[in-house]
Amino acid sequence: MHGEALMGKKKWINTLAAGLVLMLLSAYFYTVNSSGLFYFIEGPLQDVLRKAKSVEERQPEDRIKIVKIDEKSLKAIGKFPWDRTTYAQLIEKLEQSGAAAIGIDVVLAEPSKNPADDKALADVLAKYHNVILPVQINYPSKQQQAGDLVPERVDYPTTTLTTNKQQMAHINVFVDKDGKARKLPVGLPDENGTFIPAFSVALANLVLDDNEKVKRDEATGEWKRGSAVLPTNERNQVTTEFFTLPRQKVDATTGYEMLSFVDVLNSKSPLPLQGSIVLVGPFVTAMQDEYPTPISSVKMFGIEIHANMIQTLLESKFYKDASTPVGIGLILLISVLAIYLFERFKGKTALFIFIAMFVVYGGVWLAFYIAGSTFAPLVYPQFALVTIYIWSLVSHYLDERKERNRVTGIFGRFVSKSVVDELLQSGEDVKLGGSRKDISLIFVDIRGFTPMSERLEPEQVIQVLNEYLDVCTKAIFKFNGTLDKFIGDGVMAMFGAPIEYDNHPEMAVRAAIEMKSQANVLEQKLIEKYGIGVKFGLGINSGPAVVGNIGSEDLRLDYTAIGDTVNLSARLESNAKPGQILISEQTYERVKDLFEIASIGEIKVKGKEKPVAVYEVIGNL
Repeated sequence: MHGEALMGKKKWINTLAAGLVLMLLSAYFYTVNSSGLFYFIEGPLQDVLRKAKSVEERQPEDRIKIVKIDEKSLKAIGKFPWDRTTYAQLIEKLEQSGAAAIGIDVVLAEPSKNPADDKALADVLAKYHNVILPVQINYPSKQQQAGDLVPERVDYPTTTLTTNKQQMAHINVFVDKDGKARKLPVGLPDENGTFIPAFSVALANLVLDDNEKVKRDEATGEWKRGSAVLPTNERNQVTTEFFTLPRQKVDATTGYEMLSFVDVLNSKSPLPLQGSIVLVGPFVTAMQDEYPTPISSVKMFGIEIHANMIQTLLESKFYKDASTPVGIGLILLISVLAIYLFERFKGKTALFIFIAMFVVYGGVWLAFYIAGSTFAPLVYPQFALVTIYIWSLVSHYLDERKERNRVTGIFGRFVSKSVVDELLQSGEDVKLGGSRKDISLIFVDIRGFTPMSERLEPEQVIQVLNEYLDVCTKAIFKFNGTLDKFIGDGVMAMFGAPIEYDNHPEMAVRAAIEMKSQANVLEQKLIEKYGIGVKFGLGINSGPAVVGNIGSEDLRLDYTAIGDTVNLSARLESNAKPGQILISEQTYERVKDLFEIASIGEIKVKGKEKPVAVYEVIGNL
């Protein structure tokens, strides 16, 4: 019992160690970078949920308007870039229509060739403080350290237009590793480490109350909307909710209202833009300001992304990723539970547990999303679950192989390896009781062993006995026999059980001839060594016998044969002279054409009223 407990403890330790390695591997994959190693699976799965939002949940904000620099405007006004007086005229039109905030998403970093153009726009910007111009922050292809945001160059609006930092905001869009724009940085540091707010933040702040504005807490480094902390990542990004599809036309329920730049410019009377946030920007593919998003295969123009981000800020609707400690905690919980359950259960039960855990955790992931707009890690805990389950399958298989080899090793001392393999492959349980089978039996006894044992030391007696019994065992196994038992200095073996085969009488006789041949070799060695030798006496009978497990089911089972066929075989052996192989008439009839056999007539045997015909096997033909 102590040994079993030790083995069980060792197995648990091995399983725990393997499970912990897989758990740590999953946690490492989860934290290896900001997106995780399996971002290419995790991101699209999150996208599926976001696409499933209902029309009611995606109701666009009426106050957000988009003025498009579209093909129609380019044809009417001319090729890009346009004179800056054009923007000045547009801003005047929008201001006269009551716009609350205006964002120009066109980089104006270089002075105009015509100073009068810059002055016209500068005068308008000085007049109206609710106009935001873009700042483009350029980064090197590789930062010195992961997570750094050190700019290579910052393109501000030219100083000939404005130097008022309150009218500047960055328009950078960062894409994930799969190229999709899911998040926008609410603020980015300039070359001096001073944070420049996002285009969307600056415009949203123009319409938000003072106690609701989006600001950075300099003490903590947190970005807040009023008193609420925004769920930003290490790059100051928040997830953008998408309320519209790319290039979606406005109707009662979808899309931001869009106006063509040239139409606004040529409008004769004020437009219905009172209190609106108006974004002005490119709306043609040729201007290369478009990005893939999680909600559509069609790219979305940058101006549309900024519009959606403004609404996200206004409504304070943010998807957030579960914190790293929470994610690691979930991986730990799933892993430990999987290690425990898969060690305790195997087979179909383990499979059902695996499927149930997989599905239940999918439900937990959904619950996080529905209840708190939070994306918990999905792939990483399930990766741990899958790998631990696979490990348990491999582990249980290896344990079963080990146990099978152990059983084969033990059982192989009683029957030949081929018999063991066939028994194991049959999958039959070992049960108390027997069945009637046609078999052949050999009884072997060492003649002259007692006188020899009196002349030798006990250690020598054991050595000689083992050598003779080894000869018997090898011969039995060579011809697919089953070693039933050792009886003192004798052996009982059967052929045709537990695996049935038709030529068992032939196999029994061949095994007997092998024993006799090897015994003669052994006898010569003993004569040379001790001056005395011994021979085998063998008896073989074939016929029906009850074969099975006899004894106590709980304590000890003995696989053996009983019946008259067995008894006669034993009687023949007791009548055999040293070096003689005696077989019954039943065996003779089945092997008479295969061996050289001589009849020795009938003899009276104990337990039989009538004499029985007996034959001696001389050898192979």
